Amino acid sequence: MTMSSEFEISESVLSQAQTQSGEMLAELSRRGPVLVVFLRHSGCTFCRQTLADLSSCRQAITSAGVTMTLVHMDPDAAAAALFARYGLEDLPRISDRERHLYRAFELARGGASQVVGVRVWGAGLKSLLSGNLPGVPVGDVWQMPGVFLLHNGHVIRAFRHATSGDRPDYVALIAGS
Repeated sequence: MTMSSEFEISESVLSQAQTQSGEMLAELSRRGPVLVVFLRHSGCTFCRQTLADLSSCRQAITSAGVTMTLVHMDPDAAAAALFARYGLEDLPRISDRERHLYRAFELARGGASQVVGVRVWGAGLKSLLSGNLPGVPVGDVWQMPGVFLLHNGHVIRAFRHATSGDRPDYVALIAGS
């Protein structure tokens, strides 16, 4: 996993990234810090684990004045139904089926060791035993996830997964620790 900080995202990219309610990511970023969470494909146990983790720490994140925004590769209606299972259906979400935003945030497609390698199997078993059952893959199964704290078009902190099974500490990420 890679934790990095401070880089800028093109205003034109942020101005084209539209949430389900019509807001642009650029607008959200100007209003305050945004935790932009890029998900793997929705059938992935780790995608579902991420949603469970975000549901658990949502209060701490929002209490810190940070808006969570989910970026996914599903049609919006399918994503809304999945996110509702975790109580996250009201969060801003961006359907990025062509992965333009993933590329703008420099999230690569993973290799076999990153997506289905030995290190991933142990994390996958833990996720499954926690109740994060996989579903039908929608989107690019090789796309790696990531988490970014964005404010005024600048990425303040970034977490890029080294494997699909990495679990960032979202609260620590917004706190800078």
